[in-house]
Order: sequence, then structure tokens, then C-alpha cells
Amino acid sequence: MTESRRDRRQRRGKRGAGFIASIVIGSLLLIGGGGYLGWTMFETRIRNVLGIGPADFVGQGTTPTIFVTIKDGDYGDAIASKLVKSGVTKSFEAVYEILLNDSSIVFTPGTYELNTGMSAAAALKIISDEKNRKVWKVTIPEGLIITDVIARLADGTGVPLADFDAVIHDAASFRLPEGVDTLEGYLFPATYDFEYGSTAHEIVAKMVSTMDAHLFDLGITAANKHAILTMASIVQREAGSNLDDFAKVARVFYNRLDKGWKLQSDATVTYGTGNFDSVWTTDAERADADNPYNTYVHDGLPVGPIGAPGQVALEAAVNPPAGPWFFFVPINLKTGETQFSVTAAEHSAGVRKLKAWCAASKENAAYCG
Repeated sequence: MTESRRDRRQRRGKRGAGFIASIVIGSLLLIGGGGYLGWTMFETRIRNVLGIGPADFVGQGTTPTIFVTIKDGDYGDAIASKLVKSGVTKSFEAVYEILLNDSSIVFTPGTYELNTGMSAAAALKIISDEKNRKVWKVTIPEGLIITDVIARLADGTGVPLADFDAVIHDAASFRLPEGVDTLEGYLFPATYDFEYGSTAHEIVAKMVSTMDAHLFDLGITAANKHAILTMASIVQREAGSNLDDFAKVARVFYNRLDKGWKLQSDATVTYGTGNFDSVWTTDAERADADNPYNTYVHDGLPVGPIGAPGQVALEAAVNPPAGPWFFFVPINLKTGETQFSVTAAEHSAGVRKLKAWCAASKENAAYCG
């Protein structure tokens, strides 16, 4: 049978393609180390000529696991490069081809744990799901002093406590108000998802910026930030468990300051003594003028915050309600019930109620130690 012109052209085209591929591959082999670069540049064309797909691993891969971090602004080519360079996937093209053909794939910046030698599809499935981000989840309760805060951060992240201690003693590296040399009160208490692999400085900086954001939302300027944090920290320690009382406690302290009275907060005194687990004070402690946090002796607010104030305490310090109270005392430490009084006589009656409650049972007495 006579071969048609069309058949001859197709046969010559196939031979030509094979010939071109042979030349390219042969050239890459001849140029040695530069061959890798050539293969990277022409891999797609060569594979198209040869009729084979991108080089790819099969399945979910094996150990050792590899941590890959996707940064904000990383596009598909950067991600594909990271995966192949780290040994997760076999080739750039295997990943990039999937990304070119599936516009629904999106990435959330963060760190992801992957196996070695995964298929491109398997790797992309993991890093395109935000739920797979590796984070350190740490909860910092309201009212903690800074040494307790960093202890929880170290326990929750595995970052050495010494690293956090060094950071909080380098307050100058943070934008604090002039004259402030401690981060006490400047770390917002909350539940955090810290990026896996973050440094102690990055973790503390995130907490400082979170506090700044909350203060900004409340309209607090740099000029009165320190005073507000100080007042809010006192409210946090003094107000007890009833959140509805926080603003009234703030009003009591502001009323005292407005009248030129001493603040007379037992919580500030105990902070200055280092007895951080109590708000009960002795006559000698309340008379100690060497304690800069002793608001029974010194006028105005103490020199700084006495712990980490939360959102409710911040709001109370910024927007306390109008009210005539100058005194408050808890009369049931189990429920947090508190009596607010205008006169000293009313307050004395409240103190007697507290003493009677403490004496009513051994259970009650345990709250009053």
C-alpha cells in the first residue's frame, strides 16, 4: 500500500520530536552540573515531547516529617519550590501543574507538618487546609503577674523559660511609654494560637500588640496608656468573680482619687511585698513606706500595673459608671457578693458581715485565710 503524504509528515514529525528530545537530554548529560539547571528550565517541554507527566512520588510519603512554612504573599511557584526543596515532593512541575488546573486551592500562611516523599496531590491537600496549621495554643488567664505569664508560655510552647525571661527584661525593645521599664500589665490575657517555631520575642510582641489593639479600640492614647493599665490591673485583682462589679470598683477608686484620698488597695500592697496570691495585708505591710506599690502610704496610682488586666477590667477603667461609692467589701467570698458603700459607717457594717460569714463555717473560713 502506498504511504500518503500526510502519513509521511506525521511519521517524520514523531521522529523529529524524538530526535529533539534525544539531543536535549544528551546535552544535559554532557554538561554535568549545569544539567540540573537545564532540566529545571526545560522539564515541561521535554516531558511533553516524550509524552510523560511530571515526576511525582506516590502516596502519603514516609518519615522523617518536614515542617514547611508558608508566608503571607507566597504564590504557587514559591510554594511549589519550597515543597520540592524540602524533599516533600519530587518535582516543581508536579505541584505547579495541579495549581494551574485547580483555582479553588487556597493557602493560609502558617507552618505545616508533611511527610518526606509525598505525592503532589497529597501534600497540597494538607497545606491547603487551615486546620492542619501547626500552632502552639496557650491560654493566659486575666490577672496573672508577668512571671506567671511567661511560665505558662514556656510550658505551652516548649520555648525555654530563660528566653522569655530575657525578653521581658528587655522592655526597651518594645514601644512602651516613656519611663516605663517593665512589661507587667502590657501583655493581653487571652487564648492564643502562636505560630509553630515562633521565638520568645515574637510571642511576647504578639501579646503586646494585642493589648495595644484593645486599648486603641477603647480610644486610649499613648499619653494615658500606663495609667489606664495600672487602674485596670487593680480592678482585675480587687473586683473578684462578679464581672458586673468591675466598673463599680473602678468608680470607687476614681472617687477616692478625685477627692484626694489615698487609693488604699490591699492588692497593690501585696504585689509590692511579693505575696501575689493574696489581697490580705497586715498593719505592718500597710505602713511600709519603702513599698512603692503601697497605696496606703503613697498618693495616687502605684508606679505601674500589678498584673494582666482583661477586657472587662480595661472597659471598667475607661468607662466607669457614675456613682457615690467610696468603699467596697466582699460579704460572701464564695459567690463574690460585694457591698458598695458611701460612708465609712456603712463600710464598717459590711466588714462585720464579712467577718461573720468567714466565721460561719470551716468551708467559709477556707476562703478567708
